[in-house]
Amino acid sequence: MKGKINFDELMLNEAEKFCCGSAKKPRLLLHACCAPCSSYCIEETVKYFDVTVFFYNPNIGDREEYFKREEEEKRLVKSFSESGIKVGLVSGEYEPDCFYGAVKGHEKDREGGDRCRICFYLRLNKAAEYAKKLGYDYFTTTLTVSPLKNAAVINNIGAEIAEKHGIKFLPSDFKKRGGYIRSIELGKKYNLYRQNYCGCDFSKRELSEKHNLSD
Repeated sequence: MKGKINFDELMLNEAEKFCCGSAKKPRLLLHACCAPCSSYCIEETVKYFDVTVFFYNPNIGDREEYFKREEEEKRLVKSFSESGIKVGLVSGEYEPDCFYGAVKGHEKDREGGDRCRICFYLRLNKAAEYAKKLGYDYFTTTLTVSPLKNAAVINNIGAEIAEKHGIKFLPSDFKKRGGYIRSIELGKKYNLYRQNYCGCDFSKRELSEKHNLSD
């Protein structure tokens, strides 16, 4: 039986190719789901890459919630830049109809099932398209920092999309080496808004149902 793949180790092996010498850092497009999750991911990847954050999350059903998270991402990047951590930021279009169309027929899937896989694919595919178009060397996502998300599923989707578009996907499991805990610390440091659900109406509904059952 094969052991589990250590995606964090794979990331370090790839990143350490660029830690020595005077060569220019490769460009990395980091798909971000929210500011708290991206905080540690930025802090870690800027050691090795020229990082641009890509905020693209059509799964966020509530318009006000979407733009609140986008503004928090902007505020985090600004705070990092002011402290000497160089990082860029671009935002994709807010396209909730794309998400609803992609997950049609999966509305009743449980959290972590096929609907989530479709959602991961949708967001990573858009990141890869943008990265390829703008000449980035790699793309990856902050999604693996969450202890509630399956890093193997996300990395496998990333690898599939990378092959499709002819661009490198940086494997990751950002929750490792205390990454998730560090993201909480940074969230407190920068007073970031931390949501309690992924963003889609379906996860929000599931969270509400769990709370009702526990009451």
